[in-house]
Amino acid sequence: MLGSWKLHTLLFASMSMSAVAQVQDEEIAVEVLTDELSHPWSMAFLPDNSMVITERSGNIRFFDRHNGLSAPLKNVPEVAAVNQGGMLGVAVDPNYAANQTLYFCYSKPGEGGSSSSVDKATVKNGALIDVHTIFTSRPQADNGFHFGCRLAFDNTGDLFISLGDRYKFMDEAQNTNNHLGTIVRIHADGSVPDDNPFVQGEAPEVYSYGHRNVQGLTVHPDTGQLWAMEHGPKGGDEVNLIKKGANYGWPEITYGIDYSGDIISDKTEMAGMEQPILYWDPSIAPSGMVFYSKDKFPQWKGDLFVGSLKFTHLRRIHMQDGVPGEQVEYLKDRNERIRDVIEGPEGYIYLLTDMPKGKLLKLSPAQ
Repeated sequence: MLGSWKLHTLLFASMSMSAVAQVQDEEIAVEVLTDELSHPWSMAFLPDNSMVITERSGNIRFFDRHNGLSAPLKNVPEVAAVNQGGMLGVAVDPNYAANQTLYFCYSKPGEGGSSSSVDKATVKNGALIDVHTIFTSRPQADNGFHFGCRLAFDNTGDLFISLGDRYKFMDEAQNTNNHLGTIVRIHADGSVPDDNPFVQGEAPEVYSYGHRNVQGLTVHPDTGQLWAMEHGPKGGDEVNLIKKGANYGWPEITYGIDYSGDIISDKTEMAGMEQPILYWDPSIAPSGMVFYSKDKFPQWKGDLFVGSLKFTHLRRIHMQDGVPGEQVEYLKDRNERIRDVIEGPEGYIYLLTDMPKGKLLKLSPAQ
């Protein structure tokens, strides 16, 4: 199914030094590759250009253009599929062609609640083998909120994992002796890099802290820098450039308020705490994110594409030397929650829609 969708409107963020810029209308071509997914959450390309896709209920599946959607892989561990929890982020080993290894982040059930955990496994004959946990967040929590669970490999082969504050533990996001409200960095075998900033502490995996709930994570294709996108409360969704050991402020500083209308903090900046590259108020409920790097569509090159769950659109942020400019949104009239956004090896953008009949979409500028 192929269609053309017109740019819906121009939106701009509330952000420091923001400006309103007018853009020309443009059209985008949409191809529905499958509509048989159940609340898909994350995807990644394999070396043969097929894809691995997670479903929040607990499934991991493959998709390719010739065979369509596979049956769920066997031997996937049990997940706590409650509220926001379930089978979430997935990443492909940089040497997958040789080792057929996947990494996936999920809400792992335990006696004291659940945790955001990452398992490593090999794929063979439609099943996972040699499944073992390489990271488990501490402490466990007894609610189904704010797991984070995005995964990203950097250019050295280290794995970054985003972790939420689990909602009612927001103050712990300022505590580097646990994993709540952090981004952690580990080696692919689960061991801790010697140069992690808090390697002498009780949570040596922590790389940055002061986060609320990071649900977008990507490595810039040119600079190799890690970028993250997190949910604020009512207002204050953020895009951040992640620095080793840096404090991103939550909940001491925020551009949002509590859902009840109460003030969480009356401060939006403090010494020693990072400012976002941009923030949104009202919130857009951001999801996946990717910088467009290919030459196939030069009008997109260097721009940041992000998904919006709340406002059901794909947002394109024009970037110049790391500085955001005009923002446009696509696909809003489809009324589908965008959960993940990635760039394909051939230069198209791919989306997952978080719906009971979730879709995998392929996008390009309309000709």
